[in-house]
Amino acid sequence: MQRPTPLSADDLPARLWRTRVPIRFSHCDPAGIVYTPVYFDLFNGVIEDWFADALGLPYRLFIRDRQTGLGYAHAACDFFLPNEMGDVLDVAVVVAEVGRSSYRLTLHAMKEGREVVRGHFVTVTTDIVARKPCPIPEDLREALVAYHITAGQGRGL
Repeated sequence: MQRPTPLSADDLPARLWRTRVPIRFSHCDPAGIVYTPVYFDLFNGVIEDWFADALGLPYRLFIRDRQTGLGYAHAACDFFLPNEMGDVLDVAVVVAEVGRSSYRLTLHAMKEGREVVRGHFVTVTTDIVARKPCPIPEDLREALVAYHITAGQGRGL
């Protein structure tokens, strides 16, 4: 399996939505670096913020109000450099693909312009009551596609 190459901040489209994530003491293991599973929690928080800020659709709208689950069918990370307490990550969200009942996001976490962690998430929309996949709600599909286009993601990231 070929290891991915870390990107620089300049490799990402400038119009991607980004947020800053501080690394705190509670994120770190006894060795003083971010404990691996914490990245998934941090990235999930970034995705929740991205929904409201970039898509204009509060995450809770789907889970709580519409009973539409946004669970991960796949979650993985590529780790390039360790992070420690006091670091600040700049995280950008890419919509990699939109399907019928799932969509794929890639999150690029940068420190000082260099990619340190890349997250890959496949989200399946589900009917929470029936516990079955369902089509992506139309307003979410439209927002995902519009973000993909306006963020200038045609470069195969």
